[in-house]
Amino acid sequence: MSERFADMALRCAGLAASALSWTPDTFWNATPAELLASLAPPQDSTTPPSRDQIARMIERDDNG
Repeated sequence: MSERFADMALRCAGLAASALSWTPDTFWNATPAELLASLAPPQDSTTPPSRDQIARMIERDDNG
């Protein structure tokens, strides 16, 4: 990798600020997966999840 971490982090922070209106605190507290998910184009979904699907997601992802 030819680019230093600090250089890449600065570019990503700038992108998050301009595209997402994130503050530096929000950027530095986000995970890389959260940043990628926030910048990804919306998924083409014609039907929203059902109540049962939402309940299963909540049960699966419940952190107590």
